[in-house]
Amino acid sequence: MGEKLATTGRRAGRHRIPSIPGGAVAMTAALSPVTAPVPIPPPRPGNHWTHACLLLALTGLIATYWATVAAIAELWWHSQTFAHGLLVSPVCVWLVWRQRAGLAACPRHPSLFMLLPLAMLGALWFLATVANVPVLQQYCLVLMIVATVVLVQGRRYARAIAFPLAYLVLAVPFGEVFIPPLIEFTAAFTVAALQLVGIPVFQDNNVLSLPSGSWSVVEACSGLRYLIASVALGTLYAHLSYRSRFRQAAFVAVALVLPIVANGLRAFLIVLIGHHSNMTLAVGIDHLIYGWLFFGMVSALMFWVGARWRDDVMPAPAKASALPATPPQAVHPAALIRATLAGMAIAAVWPPLAYLALRAPPMEQEQQAQLSLAPPPAPWQASELSASDWLIPHAGEPLRWSANYSNGDHQVALQLTWYRHQSKDKEILTQVWKTPPSASPHWKQLADTTRQIDLARRRVTVRQTIVQAGDVKLLVWRWYRTAGRDTASPLLVKLLLARSKLLGKDDDGAEIALVARYDEQPAQAAIPMQRLLSDMLPAIDQGLAHVAGH
Repeated sequence: MGEKLATTGRRAGRHRIPSIPGGAVAMTAALSPVTAPVPIPPPRPGNHWTHACLLLALTGLIATYWATVAAIAELWWHSQTFAHGLLVSPVCVWLVWRQRAGLAACPRHPSLFMLLPLAMLGALWFLATVANVPVLQQYCLVLMIVATVVLVQGRRYARAIAFPLAYLVLAVPFGEVFIPPLIEFTAAFTVAALQLVGIPVFQDNNVLSLPSGSWSVVEACSGLRYLIASVALGTLYAHLSYRSRFRQAAFVAVALVLPIVANGLRAFLIVLIGHHSNMTLAVGIDHLIYGWLFFGMVSALMFWVGARWRDDVMPAPAKASALPATPPQAVHPAALIRATLAGMAIAAVWPPLAYLALRAPPMEQEQQAQLSLAPPPAPWQASELSASDWLIPHAGEPLRWSANYSNGDHQVALQLTWYRHQSKDKEILTQVWKTPPSASPHWKQLADTTRQIDLARRRVTVRQTIVQAGDVKLLVWRWYRTAGRDTASPLLVKLLLARSKLLGKDDDGAEIALVARYDEQPAQAAIPMQRLLSDMLPAIDQGLAHVAGH
């Protein structure tokens, strides 16, 4: 009898459960939020049209700006500092793919308002191309990709994938501007730590001299690679592990500050190991291996500590009654096609305009002139540069003029470089510090600041640079002349160059540089350099005006 009642009860239970209103929802809600199945709503009608239009728009954008895309990919492939960019785009695609269940029910309506930001980004890309500012071109292209997604899919869809769209910005190879301050911080941190443990150290710019030997804090010691990798990984980890905005911001801040401090500690430990091993350890390839192992340990510790506060458990799924009974009306395919074609047309305007603006005038119509200066006034005597003298490197084939000037007590070199036309990789701001070993095996650029030189008739603002090779230290003053203006600001040079090209004016440019050797303090070289500049500035003006007239 008992078995019969039990069996009857089980059968009755099996038949009664479907008859309870909302019974399935009640059972689902009783499950744990982590294990409850996430309902996948049916896709909204017309989604295949938005997918096709978005794919068409992005393909056209990448094809139109292929030169910028290729420049980004080349830096990813050849630069160890920016190799993380190879993974950023696939990660963004994966982040969107993992949200496909929720995105299937997200309404998608073209946002025609984005045509204006898309046009503004294209215009900014055009100016960056004319002025040859690659990093600005690359940022504009990434933001144009984001604007295209919003244009075709709509603002609500873009808001749902806001993080993957924002994370795509990290694909741009950027950060070299932070190398000088990072080098200064690493050198200062190392010196302070060595003094704290009682090791005597003398700092001369970025060269640290210890009783056991000398160390140079160069570009590879700046820690930029660690910083970029930490920020990229930390930002992704914060998004996947935390729901709280405060915790996300806090973890990203730690990922930004920790590698800077850790790199200073790494440099100190390397110098400490080299000092106590009589310069036999941590001075060769083990220097790099030790650095990466140390960074790996610090990163693992950061993620391990951060995992203690993770709150990545998703909230319980909404009840079925909260879902809309009927989906909203789908967007007509014609509206999607019109928005897509309008965006593609606006994006396609700027590369042809850039090509026309950068087209160089015919060279056969120009007369060739030699760059030369009048003889110096007494007591200066001019002589040619020797093979061992340092010459400021420039790309392309500009006109050059250089000479050593001596007044009997001091010697100062004057170097002029002039471009008739400036174009990509052939302009006065093109950096060629990384020359082949056969040409410059040991010169290193150290401190780089700006200072004003007061002369008898005018004031000149120059970039002051320290260049060192072993025990030889050089003080370098240089400034630029373009569009009839003297400036030490690279940004102003770029703006003046862009204006000249857009208005069809002369795009010539010159760099004026003075170089002098010193032993202990740069002021030893600054005094004769200022005297020579005051005496030779009229001849410099006349020589550059003469060659520009041809």
